[in-house]
Amino acid sequence: MADTQTPDISGLVEELSGSSRRRRQEVAHTIALAARANPAVVAPHADALIDALFRPEAQTRWEVLDALGCVAQDNPDLVAGAFDGAEASLFDDGSATVRLAAFEFLCRLGASSPERSDEVWPLVDEAIQCYHGDAEYRDMLAALLRLAQGSASDATKEALAARVKFDAENGTGYIKSFSAEILQALL
Repeated sequence: MADTQTPDISGLVEELSGSSRRRRQEVAHTIALAARANPAVVAPHADALIDALFRPEAQTRWEVLDALGCVAQDNPDLVAGAFDGAEASLFDDGSATVRLAAFEFLCRLGASSPERSDEVWPLVDEAIQCYHGDAEYRDMLAALLRLAQGSASDATKEALAARVKFDAENGTGYIKSFSAEILQALL
């Protein structure tokens, strides 16, 4: 018996290539919700989702990055091809939400293995420097904590510790507390 609560992901994924900007955004949102509830339902469509990272509208990209991030937790190999799209989104001048979604995706991907952490670290490190103190920085620190708690390489862990050490010792507020928590997780 089919679950009436689970949307037809195959049909929705096809609509990500449609001509309607509004419909692409709507289906991307539905796909992201489905991925949060059960990443396995969107995992078979990873290639089509990766392709959707190059749609012009920000919402489609951030929703798809969220969905891919959910898949990355259990099946990072399926979404490793999203690296280029995530890199482009990480430095999107027009949308802080897209940048944050890309950052979170890269941190989840990097937390999956030492090799992947080494691959994503230069981008993550650059983003930390670019967006330090911005409105989305608190959420970026939460993503960095997940990276620190994951399977990052020793080199990535050392670089991350060096990057947050100053804020852990001299920062204020959430920046200081999150940075200290990241350092603690790296021990």
